[in-house]
Amino acid sequence: MNWYKQSLEIVTRGKGMTDITTLVAECISGWQVQEGMCHLFVPHTSVSLAISENHDPTARLDIETGLEKLVPERQAWMRHTLEGDDDSASHIRTILTGVDLSIPVDDGRLSLGTWQGIYLFEHRSTGRRREVLVRCLGVN
Repeated sequence: MNWYKQSLEIVTRGKGMTDITTLVAECISGWQVQEGMCHLFVPHTSVSLAISENHDPTARLDIETGLEKLVPERQAWMRHTLEGDDDSASHIRTILTGVDLSIPVDDGRLSLGTWQGIYLFEHRSTGRRREVLVRCLGVN
């Protein structure tokens, strides 16, 4: 078994989902992992990771809109606004969606479903530099 690791830097444009499937797949390919487990983690409190539909872009838009409606900003009860009106809501959205994913690797490829993609989900209004830690335990 071998342990592989890399950090990806993603620059977001503000709220929304960025498809990072190809970047993660390139890590697996570069490491020549045939079988194993890929783990992704973001060391941030206002961005998350998600596996979602990646064929029809309207699915992504519906997810983004749904989360906005589920956790709207600028609520009277929100006290944590140190970095702006989106501060508290972005942390709540991150807790709901999660900061890590584990994906099996089989036959040298991420074992994602036909319509699945890996997304970095930015919850802040303004763009940021985000780090995605990619770790893989490979059995070659």
